[in-house]
Amino acid sequence: MIWASISHLQKEEVGQNDLGTLFWLGNSESVNVDWQMNSNQQAHHTDKFNTRELIVRRGRGFTIIMNMKGNPISKESLVFTASTGPSPSESARTKAVFPLSSGRSGDGWSAVLQNREDSSLTITISTPANAPIGQYLLGVKSSQGNDFSANLGTFILLFNPWLQADSVFMNNHAEREEYIQQDFGIIYVGSVNRISMVGWNFGQFEEGILKICLLILDKSLNFRRDPAMDVARRSDPKYVGRVLSAMINGNDDNGVLSGNWSGDYTGGRDPRNWNGSVEILKEWKNSDFRPVRFGQCWVFAGTLNTVLRCFGIPSRVVTNFNSAHDTDRNLSVDVYYDPMGNPLDRGSDSVWNFHVWNEGWFVRTDLGPSFNGWQVLDATPQERSQGVFQCGPASVFAIREGDVDLLFDTPFAFSEVNADRIIWIYDKSTDSQKQNSSDSNSVGKYISTKAVGSYSRMDITEKYKYPEGSSQERHVFEKALGKLKPSREFGPTSAGTLVADEQEPSISAKFKINGILQVGKEVNLVLILKNLTSDMKMVTVHMTAWTIVYNGTLVHEVWKDSSIKIALDPEEETQYPVKIPYAQYAKYLTADNMIRTTALCEVSDEGEVLVERDIILDNPTLTLEVLNEARVRQPVNVQMLFSNPLDEPVKDCVLMVEGSGLLRGSLKIDVPSLRPKERSRVRFELLPTRSGTKQLLADFSCNKFPAIKAMLSIDVAE
Repeated sequence: MIWASISHLQKEEVGQNDLGTLFWLGNSESVNVDWQMNSNQQAHHTDKFNTRELIVRRGRGFTIIMNMKGNPISKESLVFTASTGPSPSESARTKAVFPLSSGRSGDGWSAVLQNREDSSLTITISTPANAPIGQYLLGVKSSQGNDFSANLGTFILLFNPWLQADSVFMNNHAEREEYIQQDFGIIYVGSVNRISMVGWNFGQFEEGILKICLLILDKSLNFRRDPAMDVARRSDPKYVGRVLSAMINGNDDNGVLSGNWSGDYTGGRDPRNWNGSVEILKEWKNSDFRPVRFGQCWVFAGTLNTVLRCFGIPSRVVTNFNSAHDTDRNLSVDVYYDPMGNPLDRGSDSVWNFHVWNEGWFVRTDLGPSFNGWQVLDATPQERSQGVFQCGPASVFAIREGDVDLLFDTPFAFSEVNADRIIWIYDKSTDSQKQNSSDSNSVGKYISTKAVGSYSRMDITEKYKYPEGSSQERHVFEKALGKLKPSREFGPTSAGTLVADEQEPSISAKFKINGILQVGKEVNLVLILKNLTSDMKMVTVHMTAWTIVYNGTLVHEVWKDSSIKIALDPEEETQYPVKIPYAQYAKYLTADNMIRTTALCEVSDEGEVLVERDIILDNPTLTLEVLNEARVRQPVNVQMLFSNPLDEPVKDCVLMVEGSGLLRGSLKIDVPSLRPKERSRVRFELLPTRSGTKQLLADFSCNKFPAIKAMLSIDVAE
């Protein structure tokens, strides 16, 4: 039971316990309030939150019991106030004044008397389905002018996807369970040739996380410019989503995360080492709101997903493979190589092996009912929108239909999944470039998210685009191009440009993997060349291999083989072996484990064929095992197993473990150095706090393996 009242004379706080604040009313008269925490939070689907403050969802009533303790105030004279933000006002709908009544009328704020026993009143407080979310102060006073008033305490109001009248309403029960109530998930990473997944602890119900999420809104640029307006607009999920897409990155506003794609993470944490959002959000708050170092796209998306679900906006994490970053809104991405086949860090466009963003589920009253449903929100700082690094909400339906003139940031999102990829050969000695090839099919592949209720990958590409190469897909592309009206006739403008007429190549080239791909092993590929004509062809091949970050950032050249002469008889196919020793790439491999191989194949007097292949090396396996049955509030032992596969020792070994409902915060364990081929066995203890299926996430790092991931589902009994 929570007690609350206020003194006429002193109006001072006189005591506090775990349940709330105690105030005194003059002449020993007092009001105490039972907030009915258990029954209210179960009814409002907020019982998973680890908090001592009442959390309810808008548009649904919650019941409190007020004991007037001999107070002679008539129930007919009681008037309630509910207010949120620093400057609450009725005109801005951040303050409501409503009398105690015998029945609810309309869909605004109301207080309805359900029962009276002596001085005890059972009252249902109802909130509008479009009220601003946030922390509210509930007060009561008398309309009889006898100076009676009391602050009853605070509660937090969230969006309500269970309510049809709420703009975030989601009808399907299984989807609500996944997109609101699930506190862990899967994020897809890798490349089109090698899709893999990492676990992520969203942890939206963990102690303190909701308060931190509300602080994110209060630290935003919008709040600092106009607090009253910002708080009033928190009734709208598209406004809240857009603010969060700016605040999860720290580029403009002391937001949550600082991005780094350099491959050098000195002064922070390698983005691959994070297991979830909880540690990031707590570190941001505890560091006096300085951006946490460092994040990359899935870290931004995992953290944004936590905040969206915490507030009650259904959300999911989405991965787009071969994702275009088109900086000039011309729906083409320009990629450069030199005449020796070296990839060039030139121009601002790029194609990322994968890019991760979020979708939030809500109506678009600004666009019309066709555009309701999933909306793209992207917190990764890529391009400015209205002067700030923010992106979305962009309707997924609008992206599919090429409606790039609709808010917000639809052109950028459309290009991520649809842009043409144009390869240019740039000759620095003559400052000239020529177009090598154009590809309209490679961008926007295998758009993926975790399936509802399982660990399966769900492909949602058809939600974003019509089938590649279909007449509908080309029609939508031309429609979008027409709306944007970009100038594409002369290609990029960064150098004197010769646009070559594309002609059918006389040879084909491709890389093929030969053998296993593992960190510590030699990388073996073959370049397959085929003569497509009935004439003999002489081919000169220049090959290079670079370690890269997943977004294409070049780290270091690790291998090359230049000026190889290969004669091809009519219609002949031949294979040329490529071997990259571990010693050559070991020093420059990032936690992405990615190497980009390219071959520029020149056919005498005809031109070039350029082929590239990004390969991903596998880490050694990290194994987690549960050693005894898991029960709530009883210790459970877990074992980690790891074998060093290298012919050299590994040192600086650290194991980081995290899992909502399994342990508070995260666990860091220093692991002894391992000799060549040595096996490590580490045991640690968990203390589960909630029953059900929970996800344990582990990250093992050392000087030779920056981030090895493992996850384990643990069924916790009552």
